[in-house]
Amino acid sequence: MVTAVVVLAACGGAPRGTPKTPKVPPSGVLVLYDTTGQFGDLGELYAVQAGNLASHFDTWESAPVGRYRAGSAARHRLTIYVGSTYDEPLPDAFLADVAAGAPVLWLGANIWQLLARHGGVGLRSAAIDDTVVTAVRYHGTELTRHPSAGSMVRVGLDAAATTLAEAVLPDGGVVPYAVRAGALTYVTEVPLTYVMFDDRYLVLADLLFTLLAPDTPQRHRALVRIEDVGPHSDPAQLRAIADYLAGRGVPFAVAVFPVYDDAAGTYSGGVPVHRTLSDAPAVVEALRYMAGHGGTLLMHGYTHGMAGARNPYGVSAEDYEFYRAHVDADGSVVLDGAVAGDSAGWALGRLDAARREWTAAGLTPPDIWEFPHYTASAADYRAIATAPGIRARYEQVLYFSGVLSGDPASARSVSQFFPYVVDDAYGTPVIPETLGNVATQRFNQHGVRLAPDLVASARRQLVVRDNVASFFYHPFLGLQYLPELVDGIQQLGYTFVAAPSLL
Repeated sequence: MVTAVVVLAACGGAPRGTPKTPKVPPSGVLVLYDTTGQFGDLGELYAVQAGNLASHFDTWESAPVGRYRAGSAARHRLTIYVGSTYDEPLPDAFLADVAAGAPVLWLGANIWQLLARHGGVGLRSAAIDDTVVTAVRYHGTELTRHPSAGSMVRVGLDAAATTLAEAVLPDGGVVPYAVRAGALTYVTEVPLTYVMFDDRYLVLADLLFTLLAPDTPQRHRALVRIEDVGPHSDPAQLRAIADYLAGRGVPFAVAVFPVYDDAAGTYSGGVPVHRTLSDAPAVVEALRYMAGHGGTLLMHGYTHGMAGARNPYGVSAEDYEFYRAHVDADGSVVLDGAVAGDSAGWALGRLDAARREWTAAGLTPPDIWEFPHYTASAADYRAIATAPGIRARYEQVLYFSGVLSGDPASARSVSQFFPYVVDDAYGTPVIPETLGNVATQRFNQHGVRLAPDLVASARRQLVVRDNVASFFYHPFLGLQYLPELVDGIQQLGYTFVAAPSLL
């Protein structure tokens, strides 16, 4: 139900504001964020996610909204304001510039401040609505919204506004979710919380095309990555996968770590195992075979674990390498923080060690990197971004408080996936992974996810007009699920491409 007082927009003359025709053409994207209140530190984390998406289209910069200076919005192609704190004090200059017609994408709260001070912006009213909304309809596709995402803003529109997306209410009715009125585009929440593969987050990802690249034609590409390949892998399985994908004309990537450790002998009858690529010539030949049949080899860490330590299991490919983790009493993996001695130098040392192992095995070290389990510290992310010879990462990404300001206000972090290539806040192009993987049984906090689930997500992701649907696949599954995935995704109209072609 609606729980906040409705604010009616004032009527009368033209809105006041400072934007004037700039002396130079507008450039770049400005991301403004909230900083006050109990959860003020979240504003920066939302801002980095918005900025990452914007980086697909242009350069971007960020600042707390409280530091806004008159005319700034007019100097940028687009200003994104992330309203995450209820009643964050907004500068009069910012509100005036929005009302005067600066191009703005406003997410979430505090739109009522604009209505209270300036009329004629296309909205008649705005109020917090606590109705639990679990679906958003966009271009005929129903996207998901997690029940824990919380309240949204209920807006009333005047004739000047156009509804771009609708929130689906529990009774089947709909209300505006994203609207456009002149140069103002408004989304009734911050769609950056509890994000899933089928999520209303995709509305935001596509709206940026409308605002920054409106002439972009429909194009839908797909990626497949063979995951967690190491010295322990079965060469016959690797060759069979390469033969199948090559036979289908499907390029693919192969994520490889060069050193395997199972210190407790978990999978070898209690006998400790330490194996490098040089110790596994049949695997090396299989990797060469894959590379010759449409495969792009990636660097997937050094050991994909911590030799001699349980992090949390003590086995390469199952463990974290660049972050500490444990399993709690409920069987869920909990991230604990940076590893002992973590630093940029430490991370680069692991990169160098991995490269030496590749070279010793007679393989050229790859120039695309994937962090094991998509997890590292901010120092590690930045180190890899600056490492000579690394031109991109291929992953979902973890971002930490302080990533923009340089002043961590908390230990909070957020994970983000991208439906297209971005140049992220750590300074590297990031190739997308958007669909997850086939999981035939529940493990930790991760549920079963089969081929039809991935294909269904790829179908919803078509709402992004130029997207990449990207999944990974473990070779120990053989060919049991891969044909269903390839067929299903191709039948949706996607074209499989090689990951480097996106750069």
